[in-house]
Amino acid sequence: MLRAIGLGLALFVFWLALSGHYTPLLLSFGVLSTALVVFISVRMGVVDGDGVPLPIAVRTVLYLPWLMKEVFVANVVVAKLVLDPKLPISPRMVVFRGSQDTDLGRALYANSITLTPGTITTGVRGQEFEIHALSAADLETDEQSQMDRRCSRVERG
Repeated sequence: MLRAIGLGLALFVFWLALSGHYTPLLLSFGVLSTALVVFISVRMGVVDGDGVPLPIAVRTVLYLPWLMKEVFVANVVVAKLVLDPKLPISPRMVVFRGSQDTDLGRALYANSITLTPGTITTGVRGQEFEIHALSAADLETDEQSQMDRRCSRVERG
């Protein structure tokens, strides 16, 4: 029941953000449509721990500021590489082993790597992530293992 209420609140907030109308009639339409979607979802049996992972959502919101900082720092590094007249790049393909257990955790880790400029996840097989890096220096940092730990923390709590 708690997950259904959480789903209803999330859907209604999303509806409010998209509609931008706050008249009583439209708010009542929003409440009714949200209640209908929650009712149908409960009847279909899709409201479960995987369907509405509220604790993971909270941990993800706490993870995002760190990820944004890493994206900014990586942008500066890539900009320096590109603007250097010698263009000191040394592309590499490597395989990292992640510690994520679920598909959600692996997707979060792979997408976090891809969002960070200079690196991209080219493939995932089980817990192995194939990563292309723009320079070998990107691979010598502790960034990947720190990102792995943080993504695992989001996944498991």
